Amino acid sequence: MLRIGLTGGIAAGKSLVASRLRELGAMLVDADVLAREAVAPGSAGLAAVAAEFGAEMLLPDGSLDRPALAGAIFGNPSLRMRLNSIIHPLVRDRARELTDGAQHGAVVVQDIPLLVETGQQHQFHLVVVVDSPDEVRLERLKATRGMTDAEARARIGAQATRAERGAAADVVLANEGTPETLLAAVDSLWQERLVPFNENLIHSVRAERTAGPRLVPARADWPVQAARLIGRIALADRLVLAVDHIGSTAVPGLPAKDVIDLQLTVAAIEDADAIAATLAVAGFPLVKGIISDDPKPNVPGAARWPKRLHANADPGRPMNVHLRVESSPGWRYALSFRDWLRSDPGAAPLYLAEKERCAALHTDDQGTDGYAQCKEPWFTAVADPLLKQWIGDTGWVPRPSSAVG
Repeated sequence: MLRIGLTGGIAAGKSLVASRLRELGAMLVDADVLAREAVAPGSAGLAAVAAEFGAEMLLPDGSLDRPALAGAIFGNPSLRMRLNSIIHPLVRDRARELTDGAQHGAVVVQDIPLLVETGQQHQFHLVVVVDSPDEVRLERLKATRGMTDAEARARIGAQATRAERGAAADVVLANEGTPETLLAAVDSLWQERLVPFNENLIHSVRAERTAGPRLVPARADWPVQAARLIGRIALADRLVLAVDHIGSTAVPGLPAKDVIDLQLTVAAIEDADAIAATLAVAGFPLVKGIISDDPKPNVPGAARWPKRLHANADPGRPMNVHLRVESSPGWRYALSFRDWLRSDPGAAPLYLAEKERCAALHTDDQGTDGYAQCKEPWFTAVADPLLKQWIGDTGWVPRPSSAVG
């Protein structure tokens, strides 16, 4: 089951996207609909609202006086939090019930206006944000909902900013043009990413990779993307001790293959095997046939370092998850090599030269195995002595940056 979190600011066009995804075959779980059901006449939710805010919030027929409640909490964060503490748990429980009842292999889209504000972004395989500039949304609110400029600005200001939603987004659907343009973008997203992602989840396989090693300029958003993935993995299982961004994309300014590498820390290699199925459900299946051994012979007597390798089922974001035992040689090496490249001014250029040399030799490959093997002698002859010297000079000790719990 592929779980999509759909959100967007008021008047951004989220409802149009949700409707299209449902037409394409997704199961839609609408938080606004569930919120209305939570305070339906005779419900426990409505009784709790009346008890908290007073009987004057009820109409003569016993239903909720929505304008009165909105007027009471608008501009008052404390009252809004009190209301949310009643409604949000009911909505989440019902959404979970509906999602759990979905058919095997379904694509479930949860339409949640306050997804970012309520911190739910890590609970989905993907977060899709529908985005429009604030000025465009202001004009829509005034034209379609009859709001004054001040009212529209207040409604927009009460929600997360575009930057905050963007940081949580795996996919941003820009809605500045026509509805047809937005719908075409939704159709492409469905066919090119969501459908193959769901198929990969069903079969518990990583997204196909056939391209050779192509280095791209460093992207400023690599750490942001890694942080989103770390958030999801950290929630996967209690046996996950820490998750760290490692490899070249964790080094500012270093060109690299556009593949995010993460290191997941476990207490024992048996724990890595115990959480394999959970990681697969979360979107990170075990890579078949590559379940142990990190072939970097940089430590005498530890030429083979046990690990497990998982990868992303999402075709839109290639990434690897290296499961290693805390304090093992491979675990220490991954963290120390990253920190060396980050802090020693000469280290990253030295590594880049080797990366470029090997990438040029294997540019026509249908994969990156040859590129990786090409670099191995450099790790042993060049990187290892320099890294050991740097560790000795700096007194480096491993500090996992994303401990769980």
